[in-house]
Amino acid sequence: MKIPELLAPAGNMEKALVAMEYGADALYLAGKQFGMRAQAGNFDMDELKEVLEKAHSRGVKIYVTVNTFPHNDEVDKLPRYLEELGTLGIDGMIIADVGVYALARKYAPNISLHLSTQANTVNYKSAQFWADLGFKRIVMARELTREDIRRIRQETDAELEVFVHGAMCMAYSGRCLLSNVLTGRDANRGQCAQSCRWKYAVVEQRRPGEYMPIEEDEQGTHIFNSKDLRLIEYIPDLVDIGVDSLKIEGRMKSSYYVATVVRAYRQALDLYAEDPQGYVLPNELIEELDKVSHRPYWAGFFVPSDAGIHRPTGSYSQSFDVVGLIQEYDQQKGEAVVDVRNKLCVGDIVEVMQPHGGNIQTTIREMIQVETEDILTEAHANYTVRIPMESVNPLSMLRIRRS
Repeated sequence: MKIPELLAPAGNMEKALVAMEYGADALYLAGKQFGMRAQAGNFDMDELKEVLEKAHSRGVKIYVTVNTFPHNDEVDKLPRYLEELGTLGIDGMIIADVGVYALARKYAPNISLHLSTQANTVNYKSAQFWADLGFKRIVMARELTREDIRRIRQETDAELEVFVHGAMCMAYSGRCLLSNVLTGRDANRGQCAQSCRWKYAVVEQRRPGEYMPIEEDEQGTHIFNSKDLRLIEYIPDLVDIGVDSLKIEGRMKSSYYVATVVRAYRQALDLYAEDPQGYVLPNELIEELDKVSHRPYWAGFFVPSDAGIHRPTGSYSQSFDVVGLIQEYDQQKGEAVVDVRNKLCVGDIVEVMQPHGGNIQTTIREMIQVETEDILTEAHANYTVRIPMESVNPLSMLRIRRS
C-alpha cells in the first residue's frame, strides 16, 4: 500500500510555512510570472530560494506553477525565467501550454514536468501521450469519475495527481472566458476576477430594465456558481486506485484555511496508513473542514451525484473565525506571542488549533501589546500581543466560534 503525497497550496511565505508545519508533503506555488494566481503574493527568486531551503530541510517538495497560456509578447520572456528556475533545484514545474513545454525542455531540462489540470486530461491515451513526451506527472482533469481515474492508472506509467479539496471552476478544466469578457482580466493568464461568483439576472430583449433573477427550484440548479470539492471521505478509494498525489486547492485562501484543511487530510491519511482494515473517518475531521470559509461541499465528479455542481448564491459559510496566529511561545513566562488577525477581547473563549495534537479551549484573561507594553482589553488586526496560556506550538491558530 502506497500512501499518496499530500500537496498543499502556498500563496506566500507564511502559507508555505503553515502548510509544512501542519503536515504537507509538498507545496505548489508560483513565481512572480506565469502563474494562474497572479493576485496571490507569490515568490520572487530570493523567496523561492528561501522556501526551497526551508522545505528541503524538512523533506518537503516544491513544485512551481508556470501554467498560464502565454501570448506572443509573454513567450519572449520565458527563456530567461525558465533558466532561472532551472538553477534553483525545484522538484517539479507545472505547465499546461505546449509552447511552454518546448521552451522548458530547452531552457530547464533538469526540471521534472507536471502537466496542469488545464490541459484537461480525461483519458488514458492522452495521459500516456504526455508521459511519452516526458511528463513525470499528470494532474487529472476535475471532470473525472473514480472509475475514470482507475482506468487511467491501470493504463498509464506517469504519476497521477488528483484535486481533493477546494473551489471548483464552472468552466471545463478551468478554461474560463467569463472574467476576460466582463472585466478584461484573463483567467487563463492568471488574472481571474471570479466573475462566476457574482449575482446575475436575466433581461428579456423587449423588456429593458426588467430584471428577472436566476433562481433555483426543484427541477434544476444555477449555472456559474460551483460548490466546493471535498473528497476526504474517499481517501480509501484514492489509495486503492493508486493515486500519487492529493492536491488541495487554495493559493488565494488564508493561512487559516491552509492549516485547517492540510491538518484534516494529514490526520485522515495517517489514520488510514496505521490501520487500513479498521479505518473509519473520524467525524471531527469533517467538522474541522466546516470551520473554514467554504461553499456547500460535494464530491465533484469523482462520485456521480444528483446533487449537482451549482448552488444559488456565491456566499460562503463557516462556523469559526480565526483571530490570531501564534508566532512563538515563552515557556518561562507561560505566554504566547500572537499576531492578531481579527478583533480579540479579554473574556473571549478561543479554541487553539495546533499543528500537532488536539485543539485546546482557553479564555483570554490578559493581553499585553508587545510594542508598547500596554495592557489591553481588546486587540485588532495587525496588533502583536502577549497572552498568558498553557504551552502551545508556534503557528497554532486562535479561533472563535461564530455567534
